[in-house]
Amino acid sequence: MTASPLVDLVTLGQRLRHQRRAKGMTLDQLSAAVGRAPSQLSLIENGKREPKLSVLQALSAALDVPMQELLRPEAPSRRAGLEIELAHFQSTAAYTNLGLPVVKAGRRLPADALESLIGLHRELSRLLAEQSATPEVARRANAQLRVEMRERNNYFAEIEEAAASILQSVRHSTGPLSQRGILDIAAQLGFTLHYVADLPSSTRSVTDLRNRRIFLPQVASNKGHDPRAVVLQTLGHFVLGHSDPLNYGDFLRQRVEANYFAAALLMPERFSVDFLGAAKADRALAIDDFRDAFGVSYETAAHRFTNLATHHFGIPVHFTRVHESGTVYKAYENDNVRFPSDVTGAIEGQYVCRRWASRTVFQAEDPYSSFYQFTDTVAGTYWCTVHVESTRSGEFSVTVGTPYEHARWFRGGDTSRRTVSRCPDPSCCRRPPASLVDRWEGNAWPSARVHSHLLAALPPGTFPGVDAQDVYEFLDRRSP
Repeated sequence: MTASPLVDLVTLGQRLRHQRRAKGMTLDQLSAAVGRAPSQLSLIENGKREPKLSVLQALSAALDVPMQELLRPEAPSRRAGLEIELAHFQSTAAYTNLGLPVVKAGRRLPADALESLIGLHRELSRLLAEQSATPEVARRANAQLRVEMRERNNYFAEIEEAAASILQSVRHSTGPLSQRGILDIAAQLGFTLHYVADLPSSTRSVTDLRNRRIFLPQVASNKGHDPRAVVLQTLGHFVLGHSDPLNYGDFLRQRVEANYFAAALLMPERFSVDFLGAAKADRALAIDDFRDAFGVSYETAAHRFTNLATHHFGIPVHFTRVHESGTVYKAYENDNVRFPSDVTGAIEGQYVCRRWASRTVFQAEDPYSSFYQFTDTVAGTYWCTVHVESTRSGEFSVTVGTPYEHARWFRGGDTSRRTVSRCPDPSCCRRPPASLVDRWEGNAWPSARVHSHLLAALPPGTFPGVDAQDVYEFLDRRSP
């Protein structure tokens, strides 16, 4: 029988050593008194062996202290408490993974050195906890980033200038950017592009900075991403001077900037503004036409429209990407529409009102055709144009909206389709109709589908979710 599964062995060892020294006994003397080898007692005092109950009883008798005194959870002194804390820190996987030697906190270790080590370990633990961001940390970082985007009307002049400079350097003078133009940009920046089939699954691209080579997935395995955008986003990190992100907020900001840079190359500002200006003059703004003119995805065109609409034409807008379940995946607004949000201000993961166009489109007879709708909300009336796209994760609606008075500039601005949303009033769509409640309350037991990632921390590391070993092994295989 051992001491107890609740006993902290390091604390027990410290209390045993404290009592032995208080009695003026050496380890050899105590060993002789209890009939145990000094090496065995040393392991117990160092917290590396759990003593049997009979040994504890013998030690208690030899030291003339109640056994309960040895088992108390408190450290016998402040110094002992610090030594216990150091031992715990050095036994963690986080410290072991560093490959550093274990510091013995004996009497020869000066008190100030011990205090310094404890301070460093506490800070290391804090930083590791911060890097392993919880979903709440990520939501707060994302909400703060959205505030900054709103303040700038989602227009980044410095990125527009960087993109224009790159286009000028490769003598791109008109229209959409071709694949040839992308290769020229990569060469201008000193990189070569290599399309491979064995890219690590946790990455969209891998850059070998030593040999200035960018590895990209073959088109067939690209999982729906525009291969041109992936290249340009990667190049954007270097053009914009990004370094290793310091935290999750920095990681998100860099991703937004790289995405913006790619869109500014695929849909250059000067040509895009000319195109949109002509469409506005004809009162025929349409995301579909904008998409087709530059050969990009509808979502890319919608994002790019939010970059330019307010800055160049004074049209406030909002954008959403909503799953068929009603869950918000992406959102942006500078037109004061009231998105659902949690206490942190985060929008992603919330449910859009069932009356909004982002959701009513899924009940349309032909959801894949052009869909327009006016929605009366507590913040005013908004007009929206919606496109539905199918993905491996289900169907998503991509919506661009604007206040009522700006609908006249858009094709479909004269639609007669109109709904009324009273959200966040629960009676709008959060609460089931009384007839359904009366019929089924107390007689339904749904089995909820809970995804494990909802309970987990965000993947740690400089680049969240990327397996560094996979990346290094991949580069080793591809090294010239």
